Amino acid sequence: MAEEFAKAVEDGLKLAKRIYFGKDRSLSAPKSVAMEKATQSYLPTAPMVYAVISDPAIVDNPDIPSYQPHVHGRCDPPALIPLQMNGIGVEADCYLDTAFVTISGSWRVHCVMRSRSCDCRIAIPMGEQGSILGVEVDVARRSYCTQLITMEDKTDIEKVAQSQDGSFLEPQIFILTIPQVDGGSNLSIKVSWSQKLLYHNGQFSISVPYSFPDYVTPAGKVIPKREKIQLNVNSGTGTEVLCRTTSHPLKELRRQVGKLGFLYEAEVLTWSKTDFNFSYTVKLQTIVIVIVYFLKLLLKIQNRFLQVTYSVACSCNLHLCMTLIRERCSASIFFLEITRVGRSVDISLVPVSMMSSVHQNYHLFIKLSPSASICLIGFHHSDGSDNDFRKQVVFIVDISGSMQGRPLENAKNALSAALSKLNPQDFFSIIAFNGETYLFSSSMELATEETIENAIQWIDIKFVAEGGTNILLPLNQAIEMLSNNCNSIPLIFLITDGSVEDERHICDVMRSHMTDRGSICPRISTFGIGSYCNHYFLQLLALIGRGYYDAAYDADSIDVGMERLFATASSAILANITIDALEHLDALEVYPFHIPDLLSGSPLTVSGRYQGTFPDSLKARGILADMSNFALDLKVQNAKDIPLEKVFAKQQIALLTAQAWFSESKQLEEKVAKMSIQTGVPSEYTRMVLLQTDRGKQASESAGIQEVSAKIDLQKLIDSKGGKMILLRSLGVGFGNLIATTENIPLRSEEAKLPEPTEIFIKAASNCCGKLCNCCCCMYCIQACSRMNDQCSLVVMQLCSALACFGIISCCSDVCCD
Repeated sequence: MAEEFAKAVEDGLKLAKRIYFGKDRSLSAPKSVAMEKATQSYLPTAPMVYAVISDPAIVDNPDIPSYQPHVHGRCDPPALIPLQMNGIGVEADCYLDTAFVTISGSWRVHCVMRSRSCDCRIAIPMGEQGSILGVEVDVARRSYCTQLITMEDKTDIEKVAQSQDGSFLEPQIFILTIPQVDGGSNLSIKVSWSQKLLYHNGQFSISVPYSFPDYVTPAGKVIPKREKIQLNVNSGTGTEVLCRTTSHPLKELRRQVGKLGFLYEAEVLTWSKTDFNFSYTVKLQTIVIVIVYFLKLLLKIQNRFLQVTYSVACSCNLHLCMTLIRERCSASIFFLEITRVGRSVDISLVPVSMMSSVHQNYHLFIKLSPSASICLIGFHHSDGSDNDFRKQVVFIVDISGSMQGRPLENAKNALSAALSKLNPQDFFSIIAFNGETYLFSSSMELATEETIENAIQWIDIKFVAEGGTNILLPLNQAIEMLSNNCNSIPLIFLITDGSVEDERHICDVMRSHMTDRGSICPRISTFGIGSYCNHYFLQLLALIGRGYYDAAYDADSIDVGMERLFATASSAILANITIDALEHLDALEVYPFHIPDLLSGSPLTVSGRYQGTFPDSLKARGILADMSNFALDLKVQNAKDIPLEKVFAKQQIALLTAQAWFSESKQLEEKVAKMSIQTGVPSEYTRMVLLQTDRGKQASESAGIQEVSAKIDLQKLIDSKGGKMILLRSLGVGFGNLIATTENIPLRSEEAKLPEPTEIFIKAASNCCGKLCNCCCCMYCIQACSRMNDQCSLVVMQLCSALACFGIISCCSDVCCD
């Protein structure tokens, strides 16, 4: 899909050569990118808007009409002409480990004659783990905005216009099409999304795609252009924040304890050529880990709540669940919520420190706001000592038939890199699986140079993509291999691209193993590849195993993601974390239900809810690398100015969705949908729609369309005066594809297949400026002929010669080529 998009942009830039801008200047072709694939150079590296051109005859300057040679045929698929940008502004708010980014810009349809119109496609590249929150568009006579809704009745979907747009071009590039925009019109667009802050070597950093190509600069006279960047940082720590690096000349506007404000605003001749990057640290060289509990007013009927509790907690009865909560804050229950009629509050905890065995190196405190928000924050004075646990690692890698090609090769490279980074005192083994399992060794091997070299050679021989998928068997074997663990953290890494039928059973079996293995049970971290595996199953499996989850939806990011997961999940410095003094709360709900280990290279976030009177002091407990117990007293202070319900919405929605899938609970699904609509974060149980409002409507009518509740009357909304709703594609990743896994369909094969030879020829003969090869339809026909037999090829070439006599191919060459 990305390759097709880039090719359409390349065709659009060729088509844009028809546009005449007067004597001042003509639109120049984009500069070539040396040593880089052409398809990569035309993917958006900043917010972009494109004119979707199916009929090349409409391409012209709306201000200076010019004579154009007549064009035959249509562009199939449509060409994409990048629109010229008139202004751009960025506002980024960084809270704890999350950033909320809003980009506002103006683009002009400079390539379509005034008497005609075209669709305009918006492409929004986002930062790390980006999640689209909303899009607003103002254009002549109309305005558009996105909205999340739920549709409990599937028949509701048939009542609205449906679009195959509004999806992700790549995992971090969101695309949306605005229908029928007149030539010469200006589009004012405002886009919001959330993304994770990167953390490395004690620094938090934000990176916003902000590199614009030359061809979005308005043609004609040199007109000054204004760009603006506003950045706000609230670390939530109550200590000084220090700026480290910045890509643009920011001016400091304000500085407070734990907060910074910056502004960059300038008139430029050309748009920014670099992404916006900013990094900062918290004073005292701390590693920040935050667990924040946020509040909400909840009123529930006792009988209904008991029913929900039983369905969520599965085999746990109410008395047992209450006992578990009082014994351990991190009780092994699934989002248990024990509440009574009355006032209920939400809680969340944020670790902000790297722990060591020297207690005086810590400074931790809890902040409690008047609205009952709470943050646990800790600091560690780095002394350069190595506090990591010794490791026993089992790598479980899927080698089924669907992993063939680049997915398996990249997985092999990442696994080899992970093996080379093991310490000499660590132990490891490898299990490759499809329908069967293949063990590098039946016991754990010491990570010597010789053993690692043998393992890499074994990987090259045994990693052959073939067969089916059986996940439970290798997991059981890995658990058994780690049964004799002593004074180390046992780690299991599961890498797969498939879905299996017994996933809920696997979760039950692994939960039993975790209970039987005692205090230091194996940590299970999971990595999902592509869209066919059940990512919520993998997330839940990681939660049960107190591990971590990551994913790659394309082959290019597999090795990077796997190496990141291996490095992060292997750096535990505090295990079995619990928080005491919460046993007197009336109710407690924690996300995730097990607090994961504290890692040296990654912030840890745990969120949840509580009911009752929060204590004035707490105690954190855990196990250090030398297996000694660690305890630390925490104090309570006030915290404010952080939208905690938005900061932790994506994490909680993902965890609740995994639990809803496991328990098949309709109540949890409704809870996720409600949270999704309230926070604007897409989920599996909500759909995004594009709402159109015509100019001239009364304010009350317009507001009635934009304020869509969780359950709406779609037919009434569609019939309202001037209103229109377009249902977009689902933004969820789904719950796996058993059929694709069974048939071993490889990664990205869900994209459109090549058409039949006759279809290729018809498109080649009728397409003048669309998908051409070397700017010539004739060459495209020759490619089509190469897929046919000799007799058919002869006939097709004769037809091509006949078409050339009519001047069609000559016209294409004149229009598209220099």
